[in-house]
Amino acid sequence: MPNASDRPRRVTIDRDGPIVVEGPVEVVLEDGSVVTSQRFAAAICTCRRSRTYPWCDTSHRRRTSRARGEPQQPCPRSDGAPE
Repeated sequence: MPNASDRPRRVTIDRDGPIVVEGPVEVVLEDGSVVTSQRFAAAICTCRRSRTYPWCDTSHRRRTSRARGEPQQPCPRSDGAPE
């Protein structure tokens, strides 16, 4: 998907949330399939708990809070494969 603008796309990373990409955007999944969002910004799920994966549905908010400095536990993969 070519970028109509000469400026680079902005990607915002939230440590405890999704990766937000200025849209429209195409996402290539692990199996090679491509999904598209025409929205002005797309939130890409990083916790893999989203029911609308690869799009974020805020499922990461249901995760229990952790104390600052405590290492973050990896979220389970949605496909059941080991990490």
